[in-house]
Amino acid sequence: MAKRSAPEVNAGSMADIAFLLLIFFLVTTTIEIDSGLNRKLPPIEETEPPIIKERNIFQLTVNGKNQLFLKANGNDGEVVKLKDLRKKAVAFLDNGGGTGPDKCEKCKGKRNPQSSDNFQKAIISLQNDRLTRYDTYIAVQNEIIAAYNELRDREFKLAYPNLNMGYVEADKMYSDPRTSAEDKARLKDKIEAIKVLIPQKFSEAEPKKSN
Repeated sequence: MAKRSAPEVNAGSMADIAFLLLIFFLVTTTIEIDSGLNRKLPPIEETEPPIIKERNIFQLTVNGKNQLFLKANGNDGEVVKLKDLRKKAVAFLDNGGGTGPDKCEKCKGKRNPQSSDNFQKAIISLQNDRLTRYDTYIAVQNEIIAAYNELRDREFKLAYPNLNMGYVEADKMYSDPRTSAEDKARLKDKIEAIKVLIPQKFSEAEPKKSN
């Protein structure tokens, strides 16, 4: 009995199918991009830098073991937990210990004379170790920015109660390309006024090398 030959598979269109699948995946696949941290560098000044009083500096250091050390409010340094960092940063920025021309009318803090004078003079300084984990670095950054936003939210709501929103929501709305030109014009001056009232003075030193 003669053997029956197996039917051949027509593979002539396989190349076309593979090409179409390749195009499909190229079009539909999204690539995660690290957008980085939003920072605006200060302009270059030819004049001598101003003298900063130690009480106006919130000096934060993160070591190679991801521990946080804080020197502020006249203390010689203390270990702080990440969950407490935002509260301590808010208390420092909102202290209002200045007198005379440095008096802070809108500050609601303890007015400790050994802590910051006002919103404009308070500076948060951060230095990491080269061995600091990236997730710790980002978490610390987030808590500091959240401290600024908490105070900006408060002052925005007090200054513009009829808007029924805080600074963060207003800034997000202003940055949204879908927001109308009329609404952006309405928000612009208000957002800038809060930025001037509570400037984000956040200084980052070059990471130090572990011993």
